[in-house]
Amino acid sequence: MDSHGQDGQRVVWAVVGSDIGPLMLAATRGGLVNVVFHATDAVRDRALERLAARFGGEPVEDPDAPLLSEAIRQLRAYFAGRRHSFDLPLDWSLISGFNRQVLRELASGVPYGSVVGYGDLAGQVGQPGGAQAVGAAMGANPLPVVVPCHRVVESDGGIGGFGGGLETKRKLLALEGVLPEPLF
Repeated sequence: MDSHGQDGQRVVWAVVGSDIGPLMLAATRGGLVNVVFHATDAVRDRALERLAARFGGEPVEDPDAPLLSEAIRQLRAYFAGRRHSFDLPLDWSLISGFNRQVLRELASGVPYGSVVGYGDLAGQVGQPGGAQAVGAAMGANPLPVVVPCHRVVESDGGIGGFGGGLETKRKLLALEGVLPEPLF
């Protein structure tokens, strides 16, 4: 029998190795809900605690769950350079309001191998002058890589911040051919 709170929802998770270190993926019935960078045991355990508190019930490790196994397959193909977009159902319930609006625009409107400025993205969602708010939305992205916040950069050519760390952002942009591969 599943252990659920009154609005509990089964959450399945797995940790997968990648070119940018271990990623923890979590999914609900609604879709992929969370991607967590640098998923060491401590980071993973904190993420699982947050998911348990949010959804009720303990998340279950199940890399063979259909949605997770497909997400893992698509991520591996992405890191191998064979996939340029993700075709996965996404559960947006960990983010709302302006942040969700910005991330949905990013997911649908900024393709592989391209970048957008924080201010330009703010304008695309009808908030010209909202570059800082867009930066905050990127920092709150519960689905990095799949929702490509690494493609949002500063208008002056700076790389901008990144929740996964700047080295991770550089690696993702290099993978997509936006930046040259690091020399060392």
